[in-house]
Amino acid sequence: MDGITFGRTSLLCTLLLWAFKVCSGAVSVEVTPKVEVLKGETAKLPCKYTVSQPSSNTVVEWFIEEQGTRKRVAFRSQDGKGKSDDGTPVSERVTIGEDFALTISSVRPSDELAFYCQVTAGPAGVGDAITMLKVFFAPEKPELTRPASQAISAGQSTSSEIGTCVTMNGHPQPRIIWFKDEQPLPEVKDRKEKTYMIPSVVKEASGLYTIKSTLYMQPTKADKDSVFHCTVEYFMPGDQFIKKDSDTITINLNYPSEKATFSLLNTDPVKEGDDVTMKCETDGNPQPEFDFSKDGKTIIGQSGLLVLKSVNRTDGGVYKCSAMDFDNMEADLSGTINLAVHYIDPVSVIPVQPQVVMLGDKVEWQCKTKGSATHTVQWKKGSEVLSQDGTLSIQDVSYDNAGEYMCVGAMPSVPGLTAWASVNLTVKGKPMIETPAVAAVGKEGDMVTLKCLAYGSPAPQFTWKPSGKESVSVEGSKVVSTVTLQATAKVMKDGVTCEVSNEHGTDSKTFEISLKRAINNSADRADKQQGGSSGVVIAVVVCVLLLLLLVALFYFLSKKSKLPCSKKDKKEVASGEVNNDIVVEMKTDKANEEAGLLNKRPTTDQ
Repeated sequence: MDGITFGRTSLLCTLLLWAFKVCSGAVSVEVTPKVEVLKGETAKLPCKYTVSQPSSNTVVEWFIEEQGTRKRVAFRSQDGKGKSDDGTPVSERVTIGEDFALTISSVRPSDELAFYCQVTAGPAGVGDAITMLKVFFAPEKPELTRPASQAISAGQSTSSEIGTCVTMNGHPQPRIIWFKDEQPLPEVKDRKEKTYMIPSVVKEASGLYTIKSTLYMQPTKADKDSVFHCTVEYFMPGDQFIKKDSDTITINLNYPSEKATFSLLNTDPVKEGDDVTMKCETDGNPQPEFDFSKDGKTIIGQSGLLVLKSVNRTDGGVYKCSAMDFDNMEADLSGTINLAVHYIDPVSVIPVQPQVVMLGDKVEWQCKTKGSATHTVQWKKGSEVLSQDGTLSIQDVSYDNAGEYMCVGAMPSVPGLTAWASVNLTVKGKPMIETPAVAAVGKEGDMVTLKCLAYGSPAPQFTWKPSGKESVSVEGSKVVSTVTLQATAKVMKDGVTCEVSNEHGTDSKTFEISLKRAINNSADRADKQQGGSSGVVIAVVVCVLLLLLLVALFYFLSKKSKLPCSKKDKKEVASGEVNNDIVVEMKTDKANEEAGLLNKRPTTDQ
């Protein structure tokens, strides 16, 4: 190999090595592959780089890619100030910081682009990396509407519009799902199918999406109660998958009638005076016109309702409703109701006029009625039931029997169905005074009030002896006379007499007046208990006093030398054999006793 060839070979190798260094990525750029942000917020796209050879003129540039062409939006040199480019979609909203991160404020859906961070580092070469900016905005709640056209007929050979679902202002583009009775419907766009959807997408000037989907079906009678709704599904930052449901709708579906139902809407048994409502309806839609009749006679109803006001027993019988559906001429659309109107006749009482009887006589009434079902007849005075067989008989009439009696006819099976009549009993006879209570005063001369209660018809006249301030009142079947007078000595001794009289006789009672006791019964009982305890204490005290008196007497006799106790006796006692070594002495002279104790010497006998 000659020198020229060798030189050319060496130069070629040098160029290849330089090209290899440039192509081998001497500039390394690091970015966040994906940045997610909500519409209207600020996005920050970081960019970091390393170079194999330091360079003083390193430049960092940010580009966007539009229609396959890169367009710079901002740049910054290593030692210089960051600048943004004019005429770009992000102009006035983009800055590049000292850390070379690109910041975009008030992000728009149109900002969802590929952003390139490119670093040019002189001899080290050029490097770049791509960041995808993702913009999100939650769509509005989907709105579901039914078509404004007429009702849908079941069994048609072509599909009918069920409803339209619209959701607005979402990004990225959301998705609509249809549901029938909480079950999702397959997404079908082929219009040859019985059930399909026609979707549409509109990109608004704001860059947000409005999605619309219209559902078509060939419904059957089974769909008359079906509930439809739609759901919008969309994503939010952080891979959040969110759903929003629309309100629900049902379809106005027409289908032929197959049978009719005639029903009584009254829940309780019908009685005279009630309002009655009967309803006729079919299992089709819409409802046909209905005809009502009773015993072959036409009755006017309205919208399938037959209303009878304040019925009586003649309104009972068999009612019929009938209709005709031209979509199903063969169907028997009729029904009947056997209406029973319960009644009870007015109560008849014999004798009907008020009864006046003498005290001690007897009286009797008969009560009868008729009804549409089993009924009861009761005689009552107030709330007390006196008879349940229609006959009321009172033997030996007393004044307590006077008053109003009522005969009530009722039908237990029909609440509220009753009839009643009342009669009055007046008892005549001589007056009778209730036994008076004993009256009491604090002291003689006090005022005392007495009440004298008497029965009698005609009403008795009262006479008080002695008299006082008197008033008369009526309490039920009794007449009450109240008198107030002074409890004089004579009154305290003789009492006060109440006399009553009418045309049939007289009666009188005497009120005894006594002094009130100062201590009540409970105090008396306590005194008795205390007295018993005091007796025990007194007995003990007496016993102690007697014992003390006996001791004093014994002591006095010993002082007078009346007792046979001497020194000789004491010696005899002392010289005796005493196993317990105890000697009891009775001393008669205190001085002698003290001397004896001081001069006492033990004896050899002991």
